[in-house]
Amino acid sequence: MVRMVLASVLYLALATGANAQDLDGLLTGEMRGLVIHAEPRPASDLPFLRVDGDEGSLADYRGRMVLLNFWATWCAPCREEMPSLQNLQARLGGEDFSVVTLATGFNQPQAIQRFFEETGVSDLQQYRDINQQIAREMGVFGLPITVILDPEGREIARLRGDAHWDSPEAVAVIEALLAGS
Repeated sequence: MVRMVLASVLYLALATGANAQDLDGLLTGEMRGLVIHAEPRPASDLPFLRVDGDEGSLADYRGRMVLLNFWATWCAPCREEMPSLQNLQARLGGEDFSVVTLATGFNQPQAIQRFFEETGVSDLQQYRDINQQIAREMGVFGLPITVILDPEGREIARLRGDAHWDSPEAVAVIEALLAGS
């Protein structure tokens, strides 16, 4: 209960810019476009496919904050963004935080593997939202879209378009959110 109250206070502080650490000051550079929701929103419980063909879901990540990136193999901005997602995972990933990339739409496993090889990404999982069911349910129109999920699996923030997720601004925002979760 205390954790939930603290998280709500942090979300409200980020949304209104009122916080002792001046969290509004963290929403600079590419992070200016990050929309922090005043109230957490439900995320999809629909399954996605893992690289081995088994199903997984966002519920597999409950208990940790998740940066969920919707992308596609044909998306040029996604190609530029993906290495920064890997760098963010390498820097902050662990028990409390994970970067999850979800190829949405028509993306064959071989094309995803080739995309990861070409962009030098080796440490992120290869997940597919084959029929765009998760993307549609979560209101993802256009790519890339990145949503941040709290440890309860609810969407607390969203960024439309690509970003350098390993930039000092992005890392500061994620660290502030982690400190409040």
